[in-house]
Amino acid sequence: MDKRKYITVFVLVCLLLLQNVGMAAAADLTTKYRVYQYDRLMMEFSDYNKAVNYAKTMSNSHVEQIGTRKWLWDNFPRYKVYQYDHSSPAWEYRTLDAAVAEAKKWANASVKDLHTGGWVWNNYPKYKVYQGENTLPSWNFADLNSAVKEAKKWANAHIIDLRTNRWVWDNVPEAKKRELRSGPAVYQVYQGTYTSEKWKFAYLEDAVNEALKWADSVVVNTARNQRIVFSNIRDYGVYQDDKLLKKFVHIDAAIAYAKQWAHAKITFGQREIWNNYPYYRVYQGDKLIGEYNTIQAALGFAMKYANASIATYHGVKVWDNFTRLLFWGWNGMSDPVAIQSQVSQTAGLDIDSPTWFELTNADGSLKDSSNAETVQWLKKQGIAVHPLVNNQFKGDMTSQFLSSAKAQDKFIGSLVSRCAELGVDGINLDFESLAGSDRNAYTAFVKKLAARAHAEGLKVSIDLPRGSVKWNHLTAYDHAQLAQIVDYVIIMAYDQHYSGSPSPGSVAGLQWAEEGVKEFLSYGIPRDKLILGIPFYVREWKLDGTGKMIGNRALYMKDIPALLSDIQAVKTWDESFNQYRVEYEQDGFRHVFWLEDESTVKQRMEIARKYELAGVAAWRLGYEPAALWETAIKAK
Repeated sequence: MDKRKYITVFVLVCLLLLQNVGMAAAADLTTKYRVYQYDRLMMEFSDYNKAVNYAKTMSNSHVEQIGTRKWLWDNFPRYKVYQYDHSSPAWEYRTLDAAVAEAKKWANASVKDLHTGGWVWNNYPKYKVYQGENTLPSWNFADLNSAVKEAKKWANAHIIDLRTNRWVWDNVPEAKKRELRSGPAVYQVYQGTYTSEKWKFAYLEDAVNEALKWADSVVVNTARNQRIVFSNIRDYGVYQDDKLLKKFVHIDAAIAYAKQWAHAKITFGQREIWNNYPYYRVYQGDKLIGEYNTIQAALGFAMKYANASIATYHGVKVWDNFTRLLFWGWNGMSDPVAIQSQVSQTAGLDIDSPTWFELTNADGSLKDSSNAETVQWLKKQGIAVHPLVNNQFKGDMTSQFLSSAKAQDKFIGSLVSRCAELGVDGINLDFESLAGSDRNAYTAFVKKLAARAHAEGLKVSIDLPRGSVKWNHLTAYDHAQLAQIVDYVIIMAYDQHYSGSPSPGSVAGLQWAEEGVKEFLSYGIPRDKLILGIPFYVREWKLDGTGKMIGNRALYMKDIPALLSDIQAVKTWDESFNQYRVEYEQDGFRHVFWLEDESTVKQRMEIARKYELAGVAAWRLGYEPAALWETAIKAK
């Protein structure tokens, strides 16, 4: 080989090595920040600034640190505008100036400071203009000068100070007043149903002055069907909690009095128009355990409790720390009777995945073993249905299938149409043993399938092997891209040691499973999409006297207690797997397996909870003892 060729080859090899190293040492995209709107999780980010910029596109949002749940940024409002007791999310503001600008557009409006309670601005009227007995909604004013200016436009007008209900101004000539007083006495004062002959007047002002001597009185025009023309009713009631303390004729006096009391509110008719209750309420479950003026103070208290939530005074939930895990179970079969038997012994199962669909050949033909009655039965149990579709683990056939757009369209059309017809909730995709060269083709296929499924309202989940970041870029599974397409990614965190392994070991060591979670997170997969697969089985290894492996078999969890009671087994703690290693002698051979029981299932659920994953998925139902579900439902 000449020197130039040698250099060329050397450069190409170096570039290839650099590419592989670069891919193996790809940036850690583990999400560190979550964006919420109210209590609804919107998106996860690995970059803080991107999280904040996204949160700024919506109101009532916040950014929190995953793990600690510490709030790092929010745009929750401080001021809220009301018209009487009505408000809306659009009337919430960070600044007082913005809130007042909106409130000025409305009559009988107020601005509440959510951090202190009570009002910081209002335009409830203090003066009302009348022409004789008549008035208009627009004749309400905040100051006397404005009221007088309007009243002067009209003859025989007068002004009532609504804070005292006193007649404070009029432009009725004295001669006109004498004339009216000489007329018929049509104005009668009532206090409740009581009245008196002394309470009859010909001139309205005289009747008003008499009515002011008596609380909760009115003036009616007896000549006009007992029409109420003046009211001295104390319409504003001050309460402490639900106990009435006192009533007032105007909101200002009511507020001045109510401020003396904690947990006070003011009603106007049936409306609660003012209160000094703390705006944020902390609950544990359904029980109110605390009230705070600021959300930060509420958070500081709520985070001390499990199953806590924060809601506004109006009942809008803005935060919770509920950590309920989804529990997903695969059936591993299609038989309706067996599926019902498996599911019937569960407790807390959220999603069931029967093995109903299969890619039968490269032309896109679909084998359908589904059962509509089973779908209906599962849904009556409150369990969502996400049937599994597999490729028979045939890599060569799948490669041919992925090379044909026509075959993919045929397969996707049949699968999605049948799932929509059945009324299932989603599709669980389990294509395994794929060639690394099919990486891009498989991603494109999943994207096409998900688009069709989502158009029918179906969710799509994908099962991916535990793998390793070091060499995953060489496989068919582009985790980062696939996670953007599907609704759930399930880590098949088992078969660490499988039937073809060269040496004995655990099906899924606890450290190995947890490392798998961290690696999947490093691809940038959002935690609320990620589900941890857990085994309901172990693999027992058979060794001869020299330690040579003779064979192995799968043992179901439900059969292990009986096996242990029949043999003299030795249990030793194995730190390399964080599990008990079980050994026994039988027929001249040594048998060994790593124990799976209720304790290990609980620990796997704790891993999912530790990393705030969406849930766990068990392979498979029917392998477990019924008692396991009592542990599982408590750990949800």
